[in-house]
Parts: sequence; C-alpha cells; structure tokens
Amino acid sequence: MNSTLKNSLAVIAGLVIGSIINMGTIMISSAVIPPPNGADITTMEGLKATMHLFEPMHFLFPFLAHAIGTLVGAIIACKFAASKKKSMALIVGVVFLIGGAINVYLLPSPIWFNAVDLIGAYIPMALIGWKLTGGKSKYQN
Repeated sequence: MNSTLKNSLAVIAGLVIGSIINMGTIMISSAVIPPPNGADITTMEGLKATMHLFEPMHFLFPFLAHAIGTLVGAIIACKFAASKKKSMALIVGVVFLIGGAINVYLLPSPIWFNAVDLIGAYIPMALIGWKLTGGKSKYQN
C-alpha cells in the first residue's frame, strides 16, 4: 500500500478512535461527577445557559476526555502510519486542537480551563502518544 495512503488512513483511524474515546469519557463524566443542580448538559444551549453553575471539579472530565482522546488517537496514528510517525501524531493533535478552539469559542468556559485545555490536552498529548510508540528525538543519544 502506498505510504501516503497508509499515513492518511492511520490519521483518520486515530481521529475516529480518539473521538470515540473523547465522547465516551464525556458520556460517563456525569455518572462520576454529577452536574450542578439544574444544569442541562444534554444540549449546547443548556450548557451555555448553565455553565456559570459549574465548579472546577466539573471541568476534570472534559479535560481528561480531550487529553485521553488525543493521546489514544495519536498512538493509533503512529502505530499504523508507514512513515513520519511524529507528523501523523501531530496532525491528530492539531485537528483536536482546532476542535478544542471551536469549543472555547462556542462555550463560555472559564479562562483558566480554556488555557489549561488548549495548552495541555492536545499537542503535548500527541507528542506523548508518539513517544509511547517508540518515537525518538534526533537529539537523543
């Protein structure tokens, strides 16, 4: 199989599986940390209207969902890519980062969460995923 095609399919697989992990984590979050009383977390409008009720603990699972989804997606992309594994992991990280930036734009989350999420959940997790699959920097001995 052509390496460009294989790399493209690896990134697509990473994005799909990472998205499934992300959504699964979000779906179980309310069972672990119940939403604030009166908060409607089933729709974007409900989230927007009740975001002011959320405490810091309510942001743990969204961060974990973004970080773990990106990590798993990057690992999948690296495992199945034919070449340029670090680039494939970073592509997954950048796509999820774009999604995170869209979320920041759409939801009135606290600035501290937006910063932690955008800085810590995407590109670092993609690089960790690459490292976990055996990625080596050219500066290592």
